[in-house]
Amino acid sequence: MSAPSTESSTGQGAPAGADGAAQDLFGNYQFEIYAQGLGGERPALPLTYEELRAGAEQALTPEAYGYVAGGAGEELTVRANREAFERVQIVPRMLRDVSARDLSSELLGTSLRAPLLLAPIGVQSIVHPEGELATARGAAATGIPFILSTASSNPIETVAEAAGGCPRWYQLYWPRSRELAASFLARAQASGYSAVVVTLDTWMLGWRPRDLGNAYLPFLKGEGVANYLSDPVFRSALAKSPEEDPGAAIGHWAYEFSNPSVTWADLEWLREQTELPIVLKGILHAEDAQLAVRCGVDGVIVSNHGGRQVDGAIGALDALPAVREAMGEERAVLFDSGVRTGADIVKAIALGADAVCLGRPYVWGLGLGGQQGVETVIRCLLAELDLTLALSGYTAPAQLDPQALRARG
Repeated sequence: MSAPSTESSTGQGAPAGADGAAQDLFGNYQFEIYAQGLGGERPALPLTYEELRAGAEQALTPEAYGYVAGGAGEELTVRANREAFERVQIVPRMLRDVSARDLSSELLGTSLRAPLLLAPIGVQSIVHPEGELATARGAAATGIPFILSTASSNPIETVAEAAGGCPRWYQLYWPRSRELAASFLARAQASGYSAVVVTLDTWMLGWRPRDLGNAYLPFLKGEGVANYLSDPVFRSALAKSPEEDPGAAIGHWAYEFSNPSVTWADLEWLREQTELPIVLKGILHAEDAQLAVRCGVDGVIVSNHGGRQVDGAIGALDALPAVREAMGEERAVLFDSGVRTGADIVKAIALGADAVCLGRPYVWGLGLGGQQGVETVIRCLLAELDLTLALSGYTAPAQLDPQALRARG
């Protein structure tokens, strides 16, 4: 499949809505695919999640595939995420004018063309040589914000350059050294990242049998540590530069990465370090959401890290309604873990999410097609979201609420 044009990626030429503004009718992407079929061209990438995953399994090394696909323990939480989606069903409504649709919104100062961001996923170089650079360009081409992981294979600044004007947030793995944490935040703010996402559920790595069976941790091979090795604070703590003594540098990375002593009280210090909105990622309990509100954070991401940290944990979608209620309407609530389709996004928004973060699907696209693969996955998801919303009788995500769903009998 040829890469999408600038016009189709940004929505130029879309029909105008009632207010005269151009509407992003993402669902029209299907007609582009059908039109290409008239010339004998079929999509280069699979269009269903399972086929995409299977294709990536064939294309990637067993170690890289296992690292992305795997979860903690028996992977019960990975399964719980999908089962949570399967337990709720959309109830379509009929005879509503859905000819003009607007999926856009504003979230923590970031303009969204649709309620979608790319979730922070580290070590992307293990699935494609360009890693986060290709992802950033794919996000920019489709106008979808992305969240850069601290564990990226490319430095904060280099990814920002690749993204151009694409909105972007920075995800912080809070290191042991406060000075290093402050340096990461300063670099992100200086590079145009407009929010900070603090991951709370990975102060240490969960028990991951797939990675253990392969004896594979990519960080120990120098993958996913670019932000550390390029940081002046990190480098100043080394007796020799990472180029001179890479083993010692990786050892210091291991020391800095694991920081299980952080508590709610430390958020006051974090707030003092940056003017950017702060979002806490990994909230699953309503009482933790209430604590987040008391600490004055700007939002949360309801997430169980895609099932990678605690085996047997609650499915993230099951946790969403209670967290939404505890956060109130003033603060942002995002969602990730288990999202595979546009219909999944509709369900998450109906249950209280302001936006959804996409994880593994775009990484499979990256592994199969680099930037173009990321673009294709995003465009397919946006098309399905747009069509599902319209065919269910809605023209904007804000119209969705729990009444749009029912529990599966």
